[in-house]
Amino acid sequence: MKRVEKRRMCPNCRAFITTDDRICPYCNTEVAPKPYFRKPASDALGGLIPHARFTTVVIMLINTGLYIATVLHSGSPDLTMQTLALFGAKWTPAIVSGQWWRLITAGFLHGGILHILMNMWVLFDLGAQVEEAFGTPHFLLIYLISNITGFLASMYLIPNTLSIGASAAIFGLIGAMIAMGVRDRSSYGSAVRSFYMRWAIYGLVLSLIPGTDWAAHIGGLAGGFVVALITGTQGTTAAVERLWQVAAGCMLAITGVAFFEMMTGLLAAR
Repeated sequence: MKRVEKRRMCPNCRAFITTDDRICPYCNTEVAPKPYFRKPASDALGGLIPHARFTTVVIMLINTGLYIATVLHSGSPDLTMQTLALFGAKWTPAIVSGQWWRLITAGFLHGGILHILMNMWVLFDLGAQVEEAFGTPHFLLIYLISNITGFLASMYLIPNTLSIGASAAIFGLIGAMIAMGVRDRSSYGSAVRSFYMRWAIYGLVLSLIPGTDWAAHIGGLAGGFVVALITGTQGTTAAVERLWQVAAGCMLAITGVAFFEMMTGLLAAR
């Protein structure tokens, strides 16, 4: 079985250290927030999915499964607007008429193989970083709420455009890392803030490409930043952590209802 790489780079002196180090042994800089508690983790599915990426991989599998379902429905990898609208894309007239769930399901749909490959490639690394830094409940709150704020922004700023993709939530994860850097006044926090600010700038510049939903990217970035700024990273007190766990559970329930509504609509259209 292949070992998971545990090396990383100290943001201060650039020396290679391990993911277990909280203080860099070379420059004595704090390199990670000290959590209030951390349960020992084991890999899922017999080691097939590393624990640090478990939630991220589950989200990726949902995205991939829905992409396969849309391709099978349309009979071609070149998906039509009709297929995407049927599966729950953001479409303002439908949302205004009561199909609120599209603000959630749109973030799990993709319009083509290149679209989903690019988003999943970024999510695979970025999701693991955010989940490790914030903990699973915070990660889920950030991801799911920024997905909604992204498509809300899209609904109001570019209402006549059908929109899909995980990039709104991905920008939310970038916003969360920026927020972590803002909250952390150490040199580590400054390095994190600077690094992900560059990510945000590059991403927003690429959002100017025609056909890209720049409004969803901005809304997702802002949503992730605000949620992370409020919740902080894992480890304040056990009572506070329980609050965020309940909030994450509520968001999962709402997401489940959204997918149920999507399936109901699909069955009704058959």
